[in-house]
Amino acid sequence: MTTPIGPVILFDDDLHMYVLRDQAFAEAWWEMPDEYTCGFDASARPLRMTGEPHRVRLELTGAEPDEAQLRRLVAGHYQRHLRGEASPEATALADFLAALPREGV
Repeated sequence: MTTPIGPVILFDDDLHMYVLRDQAFAEAWWEMPDEYTCGFDASARPLRMTGEPHRVRLELTGAEPDEAQLRRLVAGHYQRHLRGEASPEATALADFLAALPREGV
């Protein structure tokens, strides 16, 4: 499969997390590609962002899924930006993602 599966989880240059419903919504919502650090789709496959301001495009990097890195970044987001809230602890990836706060859903 070559298309990212929603939701997509994006991290900006401050490692703030955004959980967006799908690739199309993320591409319409995200404005500046240089503020993007990394991202993952719902299968924990890494994403890259290409394009120019207000015309970004998300695509799979081709790398293997990296659920451990996704979970580390989410935990880091909770520690830095949501102090006092615990990061989801669900074992199954789908349940973990379902417990994340959503942007623009």
